Amino acid sequence: MSNFANRSFHLLALFSLGAIIWNVASRPARAAEIERPNIVMILTDDLGWTDVGCFGSSFYQTPNIDKLAQRGMKFTSAYASCTVCSPTRASLLTGQYPARLHITDWIPGHTKLADKMRVPDWTMHLPLEEPNLAKTLGKAGYVSASIGKWHLGGGQYLPDKQGFALNLAGTDKGQPPSYVSPYRIATLPDGPPGEFLTDRESIEATKFIEQHRNEPFFLYLPHHAVHQPIDGKTSVIAKYRETAKPDSPQHNPKYAALVESVDDSVGRVVAKLEELKLTEKTIVIFTSDNGGLLPVTSNLGIRAGKGSAYEGGVRVPLIYCWPSKIAAGTTSDVPTISADFYPTMLAFTGVSDAAKHTVDGESLEPVLRQSGALKRDAIYWHYPHYHPGGATPYSAMRAGDWKLIEFFEKPRFELYNLKTDQLEAHDLATEQPDRLKTMSKQLADWRKEVGAQMATMK
Repeated sequence: MSNFANRSFHLLALFSLGAIIWNVASRPARAAEIERPNIVMILTDDLGWTDVGCFGSSFYQTPNIDKLAQRGMKFTSAYASCTVCSPTRASLLTGQYPARLHITDWIPGHTKLADKMRVPDWTMHLPLEEPNLAKTLGKAGYVSASIGKWHLGGGQYLPDKQGFALNLAGTDKGQPPSYVSPYRIATLPDGPPGEFLTDRESIEATKFIEQHRNEPFFLYLPHHAVHQPIDGKTSVIAKYRETAKPDSPQHNPKYAALVESVDDSVGRVVAKLEELKLTEKTIVIFTSDNGGLLPVTSNLGIRAGKGSAYEGGVRVPLIYCWPSKIAAGTTSDVPTISADFYPTMLAFTGVSDAAKHTVDGESLEPVLRQSGALKRDAIYWHYPHYHPGGATPYSAMRAGDWKLIEFFEKPRFELYNLKTDQLEAHDLATEQPDRLKTMSKQLADWRKEVGAQMATMK
């Protein structure tokens, strides 16, 4: 080969190699090339907005949850999708409002309450055909586990039929027969006598993390705590009895011990991630499915509690922690709702949603990355049921600082400015007729758009 030909060959080879490198660098990464973050979702049951230290409690001791907040972002205006548990759980797994899913009460709901309205024929399970986070992430190579309370249908509707590779402790029931082994939970083998349920759930969670440390995983850890029956470890109850003051809003030693068991769980799971050097590649989320139950606890600074249309029924603690992507020690007052969890996780993992799947939530990624704002102007609730916590059939919405509640049994509206009146003590419905008109129409339009089922007069 001549020198000219040799030089031409080398130039062509270099050009071809450069083209290949540019092409690889410039094209979108294939699914197999993306390093997917792990997801750990810790969901508590009935934990109130101020039931942990970093959200205002001076009685309940939650050092591990407080540390999680210090390492991530705390949301001070976070809301559950419903004032009771099952609808919220369905919402966070699917990204849809309970009203769209027609899962609008805890399953099977209260059927013997004296009432003037007939509740709709609502859905009492999570439909198998409905896309959920476990199914969607599974298509991208994630392995998922549900360890703890399910309460979205039994039998064919349990987690192992819904895209989860593992179901431990999940049944159709809303509370455990006992927090101390023997538990008598059909999907959880009893532990040694005296073992505490929250400990067992978190220990099983660490085993799952250990087993799947080398592949992307979604760990859904919906603790039975702090739901009734209120119980705790004897020694921890005794510790709180020494400091409890009966005249303080939060003073129940057994409940405090149950809250501490959840904090222990958070510490155990985070420690396992650190041990396996998975902290930087794992998103940890901590929240609750509805507001705190009165009078077991007190939702300091807000009105009412679980089963209510007011803030105490739906405002909850929320923490997102991902050290490599979310700035430590940050706080956001952006209103969020449980349906946001689904699109947020898809945004962070780069996983595409199922075709034709409607998502009501919005990804919190721009807020968490502090790179932008959300596009929506309101969040919504719809509860066409009765609850001993005080709720009669209602719909509600929050737009900016304003919250509107529409009650249906005795038709009326209540309007509050949460910036100046977080206790919802001053109803402004008659003082703000134009705002009331605009928001009530927006609320009615939303119900129509999602196909909300309505309670009807008997």
